[in-house]
Amino acid sequence: MARVREALAALRTTLQNRTRKRTRDRKSTPNRTRDREWTRTLGLFCVVVTGAWLGLLIAGAVHTSVGPMDTRMALRPDLAGGTRIDIAPLGALELDSHTAPVRLDVAVDRLDPVRSRALVERPERLAGLQEEVAADVTAGTTELAVRSCAAAVTGATALGLAVYRRPRRALTAGGLALALLALSGATAAATWNPRSVLEPRFSGLLTSAPSLVGDARSIVTDFDVYQRELARLVTNVTQLYEATSTLPTFRPNPLTTRVLHVSDIHLNPASWQVIGTIVEQYDIDVIIDSGDTMDHGTTAENGFLAPVAELGAPYVWVRGNHDSSATQAALERMRNVHVLDGGRAVTVAGVRIAGSGDPQFTPDRTAVAGGAPAERMMGIRLASALRDQTRAGTPADIAVVHNPVAARETDGTVPLVLAGHIHRRVNETLPRGTRLRTEGSTGGGGLRALEGGEPEKVRASVLYLDRDTRRLQAWDEITLGGLGLTTAEVSRHLPDENRPRGR
Repeated sequence: MARVREALAALRTTLQNRTRKRTRDRKSTPNRTRDREWTRTLGLFCVVVTGAWLGLLIAGAVHTSVGPMDTRMALRPDLAGGTRIDIAPLGALELDSHTAPVRLDVAVDRLDPVRSRALVERPERLAGLQEEVAADVTAGTTELAVRSCAAAVTGATALGLAVYRRPRRALTAGGLALALLALSGATAAATWNPRSVLEPRFSGLLTSAPSLVGDARSIVTDFDVYQRELARLVTNVTQLYEATSTLPTFRPNPLTTRVLHVSDIHLNPASWQVIGTIVEQYDIDVIIDSGDTMDHGTTAENGFLAPVAELGAPYVWVRGNHDSSATQAALERMRNVHVLDGGRAVTVAGVRIAGSGDPQFTPDRTAVAGGAPAERMMGIRLASALRDQTRAGTPADIAVVHNPVAARETDGTVPLVLAGHIHRRVNETLPRGTRLRTEGSTGGGGLRALEGGEPEKVRASVLYLDRDTRRLQAWDEITLGGLGLTTAEVSRHLPDENRPRGR
């Protein structure tokens, strides 16, 4: 009997243990189920976000025309939201236009020459340009919204199918991506701030924009004036591009070396178009820039120099009073660029060119300006270097400085000296026989073009040197009507010694 009781007690204990285990299992099963559900939900969310982001990155952009400009609009994931407008090569501006996990990126690609020419030929269309731009923006954003939705849904669906290999789960991911994008759009619309355009953040060269257009208050109170100035700027740039295309064709003489003299570009990006056109049409052998390529000399401006490497001819440069040492260092690193300073000489296209950079950097208000005495002293040092080179049997054919005050000190040491600085052309023969050619502004005054009542013209000159003697035979002065005009004029000039008798 004792054994029977022990067996029954052991059986009862076993049954009780099994009952307790079943109870524990029933209690823990919901927790494990919930954990698995949270893991699946988190995984699905990651698939949806990653797939939608990849879809937007690959296909979530549209190319659209806004007035005479070609732009690229895109939506990008960004927790801060807002709008970024890139205007190459000047820089970018950012607007706190909305608060949503998507950012609107707008990039201005180029100014379309066909539509620009149509505006110039039919000025009456400028009156409706504002309505046209507004319609273009509306059409572009509508197309972008549709394309972005399709890109996000496709990206999330494709990634869901790759991860889960089940069509239903993939379609669920696509639907959630659409809902997420719609929610982001609704949030952006609800937080839309139209006044953000009055408080932009500038980067790159556009950091100088507030000083050009005034503060937000003046734009609001004098909006009509601001609107007219902005329309005039757009029209001017359009017409400058148009003037560039009207340069006459030219057949270069193979017995001459053709030198393009430019100066005082002052950050005008249209200048590269002008220079490139002249280089191509006149088959230029070498470009000489007598300085003031920049305006403030900051490192942020260095990106403006990128087109120099693509102009199609060697580029010889001296520092102007608006060009800093950082500007000079950036150009020294560039391929096909020859920076002259301290009387240094180089031989390019068979022509020996020597030059010195300006001794003053006037944007630096902490330094005391040396004025004309500093310029004359620099010219004296350059003249000494030129005499040394002549004694060494390597005389210079052309000297280059920025300021004509310095150029005058080289009289008698070189046949031709080039300068700029004063934004107007002057051609003279100095007392000891050196010819001084001072070029106008190839940038039409650059950022300062709208300061005066009359805009500056865009000027450059093509110099023709005999290939054997390397002496000046003739020169063409090229003058574009500049901002606000559409004329292009080329006039031929001869030195006195090359003029036919009786003239």
